[in-house]
Amino acid sequence: MTRADDETARLAKALGHPARVAIMRLLLTRGDCICGDLVERLPLAQATVSQHLKVLKEAGWIQGEIDGPRVCYCAKPEAGRKLVDLIQSLLGAEERSRS
Repeated sequence: MTRADDETARLAKALGHPARVAIMRLLLTRGDCICGDLVERLPLAQATVSQHLKVLKEAGWIQGEIDGPRVCYCAKPEAGRKLVDLIQSLLGAEERSRS
């Protein structure tokens, strides 16, 4: 296994739940949000949203900045671009093996 394999799996695994995909969609369209804003828009409890945010943050999909007593989250679009590049590389390897 390579470092690229590890990174591909880490980024893809973090998107392996529909709630995390929905959170990413909200953050990418809105810019930044506090957890409470996300809770208002999703049919999930605050603790559940917080757990999903933690997974996304640990994987590098989002970042959080302390804003007084709250944390303001924003998406890191470069993570998505990186995943696309890694998957294209993976598909390219498959195509090369056919030759």
